Amino acid sequence: MMKKALLKSLLSASLFSTLVFSAHTTALESLDKIVAVVDDDVVLESEYQRRIGMVKENIANAGKPAPPEDVLRKELLDLMIVESIQLQMAQRAGIRISDAELNNAINNIAQRNGLNIQQFKELMESKGQSYLAFREQIRRDMLLQTVQNSQVGRRVRISEREIDNFLSSEEGQSSTSPEYLVYHTLVPTQSNDAEAKAFADKLYEAIQGGADYKNIAQQFTEHPAKDSSLGWRRLQQLPTLLIDRVPRLEKGQTMVPFKSPSGYHLITLSDQRGVSEMVKQTRVRHILLKESAIRDNASTKAELEKIRQRIIAGEDFAELAREFSEDIGSAQEGGSLGWAFPGQMVPAFENTMSNAEVGQISEVFQSKFGWHVLEVLERKEKDMSDELRRRKAQNILYERKFDQEQEAWLQKIRDEAFISIK
Repeated sequence: MMKKALLKSLLSASLFSTLVFSAHTTALESLDKIVAVVDDDVVLESEYQRRIGMVKENIANAGKPAPPEDVLRKELLDLMIVESIQLQMAQRAGIRISDAELNNAINNIAQRNGLNIQQFKELMESKGQSYLAFREQIRRDMLLQTVQNSQVGRRVRISEREIDNFLSSEEGQSSTSPEYLVYHTLVPTQSNDAEAKAFADKLYEAIQGGADYKNIAQQFTEHPAKDSSLGWRRLQQLPTLLIDRVPRLEKGQTMVPFKSPSGYHLITLSDQRGVSEMVKQTRVRHILLKESAIRDNASTKAELEKIRQRIIAGEDFAELAREFSEDIGSAQEGGSLGWAFPGQMVPAFENTMSNAEVGQISEVFQSKFGWHVLEVLERKEKDMSDELRRRKAQNILYERKFDQEQEAWLQKIRDEAFISIK
């Protein structure tokens, strides 16, 4: 049978696909046949047929073998039913996708296609597709994703022991190993080994002199050579010839030409990830005051300005934080937030923290939480390679468990819903 995951992937986001809530169907019921009743919603014949057409078109475009007609229709109707249940859950929970969130998602899609939103809109319309319908399709998909992440995500638990076991397995070591971006140039020996070696040495010297290693062979034509990017590869995925050599290179370094039966090779390590991830950390403390019913925004700022002046005058930051800070989590710790990683704090806080010198008392500034004054106590760089490997392993295990839990949850909500197929 056609798997639901495959069926969903064939419902292209470039076409509009949505179910109509019962609040909008009253006027349509006399004009359109109802295929299924799903709790307070209905699946209409026109929508069902349109989705069938969409799937068939996408199957043809993907060059995949078409499933039997009865299988496709049954799987699609099942998919539309569980989508309807989830959309009704979103409606009851008051989940909304704002225009700002929607615009951001569409902008990301456009950028992945090398376009801005206006260009993307024009491209869709040139293909006879509705941009407004596309927006609603994306909004619907975001609603479904939000519901699934909320309902299924909380069922998934990954223990430290599971992460340890995964990292010690062959699969875990392979999937979390470092990745390398390598450029490779081959100078074939042909009939004259000395000429090939001389040409390889010439290319190497040019690279050392600042020439672009990405297409170095194209810059010289007196001897045949072939440039290629190997793309991002894990160590085990590299050609055997390179496995022992690439890890010895520093980022941006080119290895002295070496010989194999096929000729002379130049390799350049363009980039690497997962080898040594140095992350800048900042130890910071702050005092927070919040606007309240008895203190407006301006008064709150003014009050914190007075506290800041007391710190500058020599009073102890930690004692004032314990006395005045309204951040319950840090006040009793003298305002200490511990070691902060990039991206951990809200933008306003992170921007001020990043620009502050060690030991400097910042100006009073506002974030979504209120008014702050902060002091950077210390900065350091930490190798986060092990932590990132564990996080990557956790993500792999999470996605695996999420898929399993999702299937069980979708079946559960379908079993509990009132469904009448006409």
